[in-house]
This record gives sequence, C-alpha cells and structure tokens, in this order.
Amino acid sequence: MSTARLALIGHGRMGRAVEELADAHGWTVTAVIDAGANRDGAGITARSLGNADAAIEFTTGGAAPANVRACVRAGCPVVSGTTGWDAERPRVEEDVLAGNGAMLWSPNFAIGVNLFWQVAERAARLAGRAKSFDAHIVETHHAAKRDAPSGTALALQRLASTAFGRDIPVSSVRVGAVPGTHELLLDAAFEQIRVVHEARDRRVFAHGALLAARWLVGRRGVYTMRDFLLSEGPSS
Repeated sequence: MSTARLALIGHGRMGRAVEELADAHGWTVTAVIDAGANRDGAGITARSLGNADAAIEFTTGGAAPANVRACVRAGCPVVSGTTGWDAERPRVEEDVLAGNGAMLWSPNFAIGVNLFWQVAERAARLAGRAKSFDAHIVETHHAAKRDAPSGTALALQRLASTAFGRDIPVSSVRVGAVPGTHELLLDAAFEQIRVVHEARDRRVFAHGALLAARWLVGRRGVYTMRDFLLSEGPSS
C-alpha cells in the first residue's frame, strides 16, 4: 500500500483515534487543524492541509458545513463523520458538486453498522408484513455525546420505519463511556426479536473512515459508505 498524505480536521476523541491508526493504513498525517485555529473554516487552505491527498473531518454540527466547503476550495477530498447538520447538508452537497469537489459523509463508519442497517431493514420489513409486531429503537452512547438521537439511530429509523410501514420511535441513553450501541426491538405478544450492533472501541469508526478516505482519493462527487461498500474499493 503506497503512503498518502492525510489532514485531520478536529482533534477530539475521533480525530485522535484516526491519528493513532493512520500509519498502519498507509497514511502520513501532514496537518492537524483544531477548532481554535479554524473559525468558520478559515484555517483550512491547501497549505494548512499540508497538500494532503484527503482530509478526515470529525468536529461539530455547527462547524462541519464550513469545513467541508473550505476543503473543496482547497481541492482536497474530505471524509466527514460529523453528525448534527442534516438540515444544512443538502446545500453543502450542492456546493461540493458545483466546486467539482469530493465528499464522503456517514453518520457511522463502522463496517458492521453499515451491514447492521441492511439486516435491520430486512427484519423490519418482514415484521411489518406479519402485522403482530411493535417496534422500537434504542441507542446508547457515552455521556459526553451531544446529539440525541445519534446520527446512526436516525439513519436506522429512516430505513426501518419505511420498511416497517409506520414510524418507529427512538429512545436515547447517555451514560458512562459507551462507544455506541444500537438496537432494533421487534416485540409481539409471545416473542421478541432484537437486532443489535455494539461498538467495542471507537477505533472501529476510525478504521472505516481511513478506508473511505483511501477510496475517495481521485474521485469527484458526493458519496456515502454505501457507495464505498458496493464498489470495488478496498475491503475491510
């Protein structure tokens, strides 16, 4: 695997996890841009990114739109795992396309979560046809996580509700240091089905983000992890 240049935008828990795994994935970290030097994306230029081949952005919902737009202006493909900016994202995606840039966004980069969504969607569809099941989603994260429900839970809710035939409510739990657990509960009078994904370490998200960044290099457009997984890109 050839070495590529990577810029990190955001140096919180996820940014540090990406940095920890970067070398093993064939990346050299050329820049780390933290919030203090990057108000409204002003700290992001081709030079400040260290002429990176790609950037990985884990910041906040308020900062992500400006960060992505700045990466496009700098000519740097960007992988964003920031959640909490759903309302703004369609306009940002339009700007990425207009600027001939490249962005891959996902609320969750764990390969298993992306498989879990498909399994849960299938289970919800079958349970919906049975008519005897009720459904609920429960998501649990560490106490410091700001958004609730999580972006992963909202994605699950959209997929499963459509398949189930009616809206499925979500309950959020914030406690301790849990990296992330998501559960689709299908309950009937005399039986219960539980479809669960449990992240044991936040490095699973960093691993997926690094794979996605390698895949994004040389591409133009707006992508998700589904595009990556369905492509002939590198395996996990």
